[in-house]
Amino acid sequence: MLTSLPNLLTLSRIAVIPVVVGLFYVPEAWAAYTACALFAAACITDWFDGYLARAWEQESVIGKFLDPIADKLLVAATLIMLVAFARLSGLSVLAAVVILLREVLVSGLREYLAGLNVGVPVTWMAKWKTTIQMVAIGFLIVGDYGPVHIPVTLIGTLGLWVAAILTFVTGWDYMRAGLKHMMAHQPGQAPEGRPGQSGPHAGLSRVSGPSRFLSQTAFRAGGRADHKSGLSVRMPVCFCYVTGERPHSDGRQGGG
Repeated sequence: MLTSLPNLLTLSRIAVIPVVVGLFYVPEAWAAYTACALFAAACITDWFDGYLARAWEQESVIGKFLDPIADKLLVAATLIMLVAFARLSGLSVLAAVVILLREVLVSGLREYLAGLNVGVPVTWMAKWKTTIQMVAIGFLIVGDYGPVHIPVTLIGTLGLWVAAILTFVTGWDYMRAGLKHMMAHQPGQAPEGRPGQSGPHAGLSRVSGPSRFLSQTAFRAGGRADHKSGLSVRMPVCFCYVTGERPHSDGRQGGG
């Protein structure tokens, strides 16, 4: 449900992005601290929305869809603004590039593996990477507006480099795990039947129980009917043979 508290917390991370971005254009200390506070609050909701969804049994498809997207949008927008306003410059920009490229890589990998019904679990190293990354970005948002006796920008830059290194390591781990599934999966491979089985019955061993009985019955009945009425009977026969379900007279799939 979109209006549940966990989903509202997730949506709040997306809603806060324009505000954080807009505060970069205000050259005042209060704007930098406000942007940092909003960013920190958004990061905290990243933990609370998942915890509450599990504790209250309110996990939803839209929540699982929005949660990683909200995180990536918030981080990407903030890193771009840090570079645009020179709060992150020189070689340190490479750390931001590594982080952004890794996010794109993992997103594409998750989308592909989802089509294979393979999940990509979050590792503890990835969680540490996220924590260090969020803290470092918070320091960089404040930047030169921080206390004079504290090297705020330096702390943020070093933290971002640590996060970038962990980002590279975890990204490689995800990619290596994904490649194993990609290499194991061969699109277009025919279903495996009984050894030495070929012809129209190949692959029937994959169907069991009542579905297999219905499939065999439909196939035999269809074989006899095929001699009388031709191709018009083969389509529903094949449907029964594969799914074990009998189609209605109008072609709709019948429930079991």
